[in-house]
Amino acid sequence: MQAAAAVSYLFVPGNRPERFDKAYAAGADVVIIDLEDAVPPSEKEAARAAIAAWCDASKPIALRINSADSIWFSSDLELCEHAGVTAVILPKAAHLSEIAQVMQAGAKKVLPLIESGIGLAHAFTLAAAQGVERLMFGSIDFSVDMGIEGDDRELDYFRSQLVLASRLAGIAAPIDGVTTAIDDTDVLYAETLRSKRFGFGGKLCIHPKQLATVHAAFSPTLDEISWAHRVLDAAIAADGAAIAVDGKMVDKPVIIKAQRIAQQAKRTR
Repeated sequence: MQAAAAVSYLFVPGNRPERFDKAYAAGADVVIIDLEDAVPPSEKEAARAAIAAWCDASKPIALRINSADSIWFSSDLELCEHAGVTAVILPKAAHLSEIAQVMQAGAKKVLPLIESGIGLAHAFTLAAAQGVERLMFGSIDFSVDMGIEGDDRELDYFRSQLVLASRLAGIAAPIDGVTTAIDDTDVLYAETLRSKRFGFGGKLCIHPKQLATVHAAFSPTLDEISWAHRVLDAAIAADGAAIAVDGKMVDKPVIIKAQRIAQQAKRTR
């Protein structure tokens, strides 16, 4: 699946090369090999070497490097032009200069991870920067930075801002943060549906167990697909005339929504 249409992004620690193949085979739309939070300082160099040895163009991955204010940033940049690294995830993204450094290092695309108040404040500028494919929301770190308790309505405004920034920049819908409950599919499904309702286009995952639930939540239901086809068939038959489907008026925005659902259904078959 093309990254712009991806809904599941699966993390795998960069210091666990024995898990790389398993993660790649798990069914995620995008595998993220992580050099940041998942790797202790003493193992950063070895992890970097392991990634360089494993990754190639036949196994494209996204690479989460360390933040621009870290001592490992410049060394991580050396991997950005690797043939197998199709996108670079920049944690704690806040400034255009950071995006520029990653692109100058040879990155194909950049996905800024918004994890702080300053990052959110600059999200509209970051989304419009050259090379940026999508925004990501680091909701846990963001809450800590802002002193916010909870990951529900407390973050509604901030999630909406990332969706708006992405829309105005003309890039793909943003990716929502992780759900830490690995085995609670009900919680994961509910949180993923919330992401979808807010206009997010995907979700970060921390375990292969989460992939099926995330894919299901972002896929249109059979009822939605049936409704979309009824709308599109009625629109074709009407040839521009006013129509109603299921007792409700159908206008251009409704037709566009039906087209999106039909396209999503094709991708998830």
